[in-house]
Amino acid sequence: MKREAPHLASGREAERLARLHLERAGLSMRDHNYRAPTGELDLVMEEGDTLVFVEVRLRRNPRFGGGIASVDGRKREKIVRTAAHYLQRHRLSHRQCRFDVISVGDGDPPAIQWLRGAFEA
Repeated sequence: MKREAPHLASGREAERLARLHLERAGLSMRDHNYRAPTGELDLVMEEGDTLVFVEVRLRRNPRFGGGIASVDGRKREKIVRTAAHYLQRHRLSHRQCRFDVISVGDGDPPAIQWLRGAFEA
């Protein structure tokens, strides 16, 4: 059996922790790791009538900026294009949307920062 690369396992664990954090806050998961030609959506959650597209960032070393700061303009554009693809594919363009970013850091327990409405489309 092929072993998973350590960075992929770490990313999957960060997404799991982010999902649990969001579910404890009352959101429910709709989809995860949605892939389209335009990019990937880590988590698609629902909060009431709002679809929440969540970018999960794992940061082991804050020297180069936190996870939230690492979502630059180019990354935001990819997320917005991929969210538009998701909405069209699932016929959900009538839904209200929000873009959040969650940063998961090292530590026991891991530090989790959640920025609601991190950017707009």
